[in-house]
Amino acid sequence: MVLAAALSALLSWWSPGAAAVEIHDFASAAEQERYRVLIEELRCPQCQNQNLAASDAPIAVDLRTEVLRLLREGKSDTEIIDFLVGRYGDFVLYRPRWQPATYLLWLGPGALLIAAGLTVVLVVRRQRRAPPKAVLDGAARATLTRLLDENDDNSAGDRR
Repeated sequence: MVLAAALSALLSWWSPGAAAVEIHDFASAAEQERYRVLIEELRCPQCQNQNLAASDAPIAVDLRTEVLRLLREGKSDTEIIDFLVGRYGDFVLYRPRWQPATYLLWLGPGALLIAAGLTVVLVVRRQRRAPPKAVLDGAARATLTRLLDENDDNSAGDRR
């Protein structure tokens, strides 16, 4: 029991929750705001749907440091984003650029919605245009009734 308590205390002391918090000194509040906006707009290349600000992945820590370094070198937001896109591709952008490689990404959902709507319209129209049910005249109805009765008699005899 004592061993379990000691092991639990050791593991709780050495946990990801106790990871170091990044502390940066910024030259101005504007630089700090630019940094915050950039790391919130850029996606972590390793994580599923997390930005650099929210990710604890080692690559995210490195990229936050890289963003800060580029900010301190006087690079513009566009230059920083271009640098990261050059290294990691468009995946690091939450809002991909409008370019031939991303046309399907931007237009695909709308095209699928339009295609689904057209499909519904065509199916509804086709059902409305279905030919009317055939109406049997007296002789055809009598023949059908006779055949059904004969079938019932034959199947009743098979059950016995």
